[in-house]
Amino acid sequence: MPHAQANTKVVHAVCSHDCPDSCGVLVTVDTLTGRATKVQGDPSHPVTRGFLCGKVAKYLDRVYSPDRLLYPMRRRSDVPKGPLEKGNEAAAFERISWDEALDLIAGRLKAITETHGPESVLPYSYAGTIGQLGYGSMDRRFFHRLGASQLDRTICASAGGAAMMSVYGVKLGVEPQNFAHARYIIAWGANIHGNNIHLWPFIEQARRDGAKLIVIDPYKTRTAALADWHIAIHPGTDTALALGMMHVIVRDGLENTEYIARCTHGFDDLKRHVRQPEYAPAQVEKVTGVAAADIERLAREYARAVPSAIRLNYGIQRSENGGAGARAVLMLPLLTGAWMHRGGGVQLSTSGSFPFNSTRLQMPELMLASPLKREARVVNMSQLGQALTELNDPPVKAMFVYNSNPAAVAPNQNAVLRGMAREDLFTVVHEQFFTDTADYADVLLPAPTFLEVKDTQGAYGHLFAQLSSPAIAPLGEARSNVWLFGQLGQRMGFPETCFRDTEDDLIAQAYETTHPWFAGITPERLEKEGHVRLNLPEGEPFSYPEWFRTPSGKGEFSSTAIAEAGSDALPTFHVPNESRLSPQAAIYPLEFLPRKADNYMNSTFANLESHQKLESGRIGVLEMHRTDAALRGIATGDPVEIFNDRGRMQLIAHVNGTVPEGVVAARLSWNKTHAEGQGINLLTSERLTDIGGGATFYSTLVEVRKSCV
Repeated sequence: MPHAQANTKVVHAVCSHDCPDSCGVLVTVDTLTGRATKVQGDPSHPVTRGFLCGKVAKYLDRVYSPDRLLYPMRRRSDVPKGPLEKGNEAAAFERISWDEALDLIAGRLKAITETHGPESVLPYSYAGTIGQLGYGSMDRRFFHRLGASQLDRTICASAGGAAMMSVYGVKLGVEPQNFAHARYIIAWGANIHGNNIHLWPFIEQARRDGAKLIVIDPYKTRTAALADWHIAIHPGTDTALALGMMHVIVRDGLENTEYIARCTHGFDDLKRHVRQPEYAPAQVEKVTGVAAADIERLAREYARAVPSAIRLNYGIQRSENGGAGARAVLMLPLLTGAWMHRGGGVQLSTSGSFPFNSTRLQMPELMLASPLKREARVVNMSQLGQALTELNDPPVKAMFVYNSNPAAVAPNQNAVLRGMAREDLFTVVHEQFFTDTADYADVLLPAPTFLEVKDTQGAYGHLFAQLSSPAIAPLGEARSNVWLFGQLGQRMGFPETCFRDTEDDLIAQAYETTHPWFAGITPERLEKEGHVRLNLPEGEPFSYPEWFRTPSGKGEFSSTAIAEAGSDALPTFHVPNESRLSPQAAIYPLEFLPRKADNYMNSTFANLESHQKLESGRIGVLEMHRTDAALRGIATGDPVEIFNDRGRMQLIAHVNGTVPEGVVAARLSWNKTHAEGQGINLLTSERLTDIGGGATFYSTLVEVRKSCV
């Protein structure tokens, strides 16, 4: 840790934003003023290695922004719910004390649960913080004890997670450091340079030693622009490409028979499956847009390279066939035996390798003490619009939003906003800024940044547990999730002492486990060291059957559990309802990619001027292929209307070579940063993925026309 100068101290924190890197952060604080003056990467962290992404490097702009929400507020009685003119958000609210806010919320929740039942209350949260305490501890206790509807948190990773569990039984993968040893690296739906930047130096090291980088992505991302080979696949067809690769590998005898016999289950079924004519390269070309010769080349190069590694990200599982696609890609290293070599295998997520005692933190048994005396119903967060406008028995009468901005990020935005605008819906929002969702709140509560709270977390891109210490006092009257829901539990009259647990209590409870991977890792050790690697061997996982946690005890090509749940036992390509291959393309012929901005974190950072400058010329823009633009008489700079049955919005055309023919793309931001106050998710549907119940953002068809505006 750097030496602190006079009147300063350096505090170790951890970036808790939704990113696989979970960076170690050093915060320099002026001890005379208590103000943070510098954030920098922790050079001792073996993965993040002393540098930060462009978003967090400017983090003090966020912490000390004059637009921070710093005090509890309630909606003025004369102001209806709904979007407000940018800059005038606070005019709808009046400041109140925390006592007033807590009493108001507790009173309304008591009245609503007595009248409509506790399941009429819906919590809505996701990964605005991925710390163990902030993401899910006291909040879950509160809603379990209340008997509120449970939220199925599916919006980002559930289909891919279900896929990984079906194939491997545990969420493990190639460590980022080991990518340096690979000789053939496929970034499949993974914009590493944009949102997994700390993996990039290891890939560059591998390339200096002769490795090739192949990017499979419909969009020419930063990573694709830097790759040795960019394969611009049609959206939602990854299953077909992966099965086409398997067809070539099996046909040419490139599979690793020794590894398959020792470590896998269902190979004979898979072999018959991928030999079907529809997975021959010539047929796969018709589906994916990838030339048959390129499919042959990709399969042979991948199978013959030792070691070969795949960085699979969650983009491919955000289509209707996304679970099958993720399963198929995850099976490739099982087919070739890539796991036998250091630097070989696949990484999707390492989140499941951290054995935190989440049951102890969240206490689901409290549901039995609720008025329901049973488990509450489950509502899928990817269908929030339906939940707020159609759900009955009981209808949703209260929504408590934290760690999320559903007004911008949830699919089928028009339905979501209609539901949130209901005058009979009591909405509480715990936030740092006046987001799109805050515009619909009845009560606004100030939330802290990660510099202002204590927490512990793992990662979904490496294997280091970390402790984050508070560097500064919470600004204004910002309060943590732990404090907020503990206080509410007491105001509701819940007698359980667990609602008085402190952050230190909860951190200790998170490590109450005898799991061998946490052997030697304690809060006390983390206090001293900041980060500690899981107690796992240095080599790749899944090199022996003992690594797998599936029903068969091996890597599963064929899954009985998936079949029993109503999907295909073997990954199978099905044409999405919204695809250039579907009948609906006759009406809406363009496939739409509602992309994340490179310089925002989903919708986080979208309101900050320093980050907006980095995205200048990209937000409010529709990227088009020259053929599609010419067909519609559109040129760069023209105002255009993009539309489907769910909605329409105005954007500015940019014909720039980033998308293939038949695909258009636009970037996620706050709705209120668009001229008409609309966001790109008004075009996306609430249809779910084949497994995991995830969102299908990338199975979206649209039409575009030149606008008269």
